Amino acid sequence: MQGVPSQFASRRDAAEFRLAAHRCGVELYRAHIVRHAFEPHTHDGFGLGAIEAGVERFRYRGAEHLAPADSVVMMNPDELHTGQAETDGGWFYRMVYIEPEAVAEVTGEPGWWFSDVVREDLPSARRVTALLDALWQADEPLAFDSLLHELLAQFRLHARVPCKAQDGAPVRFAPVLDYLHAQLSRRLTLDELAGVAGLSPFHFLRQFRTHHHATPQQMLMAFRLAEAKRQLARGEAPALVAAAVGLTDQAHLTRAFARRYGVTPARYQRELRR
Repeated sequence: MQGVPSQFASRRDAAEFRLAAHRCGVELYRAHIVRHAFEPHTHDGFGLGAIEAGVERFRYRGAEHLAPADSVVMMNPDELHTGQAETDGGWFYRMVYIEPEAVAEVTGEPGWWFSDVVREDLPSARRVTALLDALWQADEPLAFDSLLHELLAQFRLHARVPCKAQDGAPVRFAPVLDYLHAQLSRRLTLDELAGVAGLSPFHFLRQFRTHHHATPQQMLMAFRLAEAKRQLARGEAPALVAAAVGLTDQAHLTRAFARRYGVTPARYQRELRR
């Protein structure tokens, strides 16, 4: 990444990066910086993120700024900036570096720009941190793209955006829902679902979310857990159920089932046998 050394001089400084193999122009970054001082550098894309703990001091557009815990950071592309710790323990932060073309593709809104580089906004910062953490852990392309859309929707609250063109006529999503039901065990992609609907990927995602008030990934997980519930009721072993509905393993099934139904799969089966 531009401006970030391959190795820090102090062992107290650490940074990690992750590229989305299926989605160009998106790079995830998380770091704890205590001693390192970033020299003036730029990024090709927007630098969007949140401060989890500590305070960062940086120079941007000729002025000094402080970014405290629970603030969001919004840097425009190609803006020269620095970065160093303002507090003894350094600062923890998460970022996504995303090229303008990718922002336009995901949101359908070219021309994003940010007037403020830092805003202290606890609810927004906590939401951004949670979404960036979920993006880091996402192991399915559809889940990653759905979370990326949610993340940019959060930053849309702070962006200056030209007048938005309408996405076009409503789309009938019954074929997409049928496809989701039929492909529960597979790792689906946004491009694949968009092809079923006959739309470009993020145009499809935006219209799907508007129509169903949920992302395709959220709908897919709802269908997976509903099918898991039916199979558990028939007495199928949880480990087999997890594999059948496309979840990572039995532990994944247990977590997801409990979040949606308030009980674990094992307890659900015991209750049915009473």
